Amino acid sequence: MRSVTSRNTRGRIITGAKAWTLSLLRWALIVGVSYIIVSPLIGIAARSFFSNSDQFNPMVYLIPQTPTLERYRAAIDIMGYADTLPRNLLFVGGLAVIQALVCSMVGYGFARFRFPLKGLLFGCLIVMIVLPSHVIMLPLYMLFQRFDPLGILARMGIAPPNLLASPWPMYIMTLFGAGLRSGLYIYIFTQFFRGLPKEIEEAAEIDGAGAFYTYLRVMLPNAMPSAVTVVIFSVVWQFNDKFYAQLFSISPKIVLSKQISGLQASVSNLYQLRDPSLTTLYLYAGVMLAIVPLLVLYIVLQRRFIEGVERSGIVG
Repeated sequence: MRSVTSRNTRGRIITGAKAWTLSLLRWALIVGVSYIIVSPLIGIAARSFFSNSDQFNPMVYLIPQTPTLERYRAAIDIMGYADTLPRNLLFVGGLAVIQALVCSMVGYGFARFRFPLKGLLFGCLIVMIVLPSHVIMLPLYMLFQRFDPLGILARMGIAPPNLLASPWPMYIMTLFGAGLRSGLYIYIFTQFFRGLPKEIEEAAEIDGAGAFYTYLRVMLPNAMPSAVTVVIFSVVWQFNDKFYAQLFSISPKIVLSKQISGLQASVSNLYQLRDPSLTTLYLYAGVMLAIVPLLVLYIVLQRRFIEGVERSGIVG
């Protein structure tokens, strides 16, 4: 009897030790991977508070001995942060709302309707996701340099307008479902709508609702988790985008990323700094100023964002 009890006790100890070891390894892996991902951001945040003496002191690594806010004051002033940030948020917010509406319509069509060449068009959608933007940069530039897609203005003898140096190319592309990452957003909505029961639409059809009314009043409210996910993704990618902003020569007054790209040169000319290690500190402050609005957005919408990612089928 004692031997059986002893074996049971030994078995419980071994099982507990294995569970504790696995838990320890799991936490070590999570902490290690998290540190690898977050450590560059920690370094940027810490160095943005460095003074000149901290920068040249080999004993200072992350915690400054004489912290200063001078980098942030200069970055805010040079970038016109107080004016540029609201314009940029309004710009990317408008694009995000348009993108969510348009991509949800297209995703609903792919998920619920049958039409000719549906498989081919969905294949083009997948290609649109993986195709690098640099491949189509020249056609896009030429298109909006003389914007006359159907040649109507040329037949009427009217000179096509030049839409470069304005945000109109981004609005037009987004409105027609070809904006930044629109292919991915369409795929997200398609996967979400495929997971909804068809009985919802059948009940609306029995009540006399048409296809558009069913989408707008029945399906779209149910797709709010995916819509929030798409809006967050769109705001983040549009906010950080510099490729299209430079391609279409959009004014830096409404694109904060272009302000950041020229911050070091502006600091060097304004303060007569020729040491790249010092001008980089101002750049770090500008990067942190650009990150803060995105962090606030994610913290506010974190629960809805995670719910939307789980229900849209893009986890794996």
